[in-house]
Parts: sequence; C-alpha cells; structure tokens
Amino acid sequence: MPYYLYAVKPFGQLERLGEHAAFKDASAAAKRERAARTGRADATGLAEQVRVMFAPTAEQAEDLLLQRRDPPPPGDE
Repeated sequence: MPYYLYAVKPFGQLERLGEHAAFKDASAAAKRERAARTGRADATGLAEQVRVMFAPTAEQAEDLLLQRRDPPPPGDE
C-alpha cells in the first residue's frame, strides 16, 4: 500500500501532494512541504496541515483524513 501526502485545508478541503511507496520518502516529503508552508494561512486566518496517510487507494486515504475523531481523555498522554 502506498503512502499519500495531502495538504489539509480549513473546512475539509484536501490537496493531494504526492504518493510514495516507502514511509521514509513520504515523511521526508512531508517535512519539506511543512517547512515550505510555515506561517502560510488562508483568508480565514487558518493554516493548513500536511499529513501522510497509509491507505490502499487515494479515495480511502481521503476518507480517513476527513473522518471526525474524538480527542483522547484528559491525562491520557
């Protein structure tokens, strides 16, 4: 399964940045993208996140990125 690289923008907008066969390559690409996008915000003042997702297809990666997750209980760090 490939690793997909996405920019997650406010309001659930996704921008696919790439696809990598190995985590090491995907991680390095994500770090480069994060460094290039540091301090960038859109018109709403919200910054985007660069995320790596491991999934069989791009559609499944996007679905996983858009799923709402509950925060962990306090003190469970």
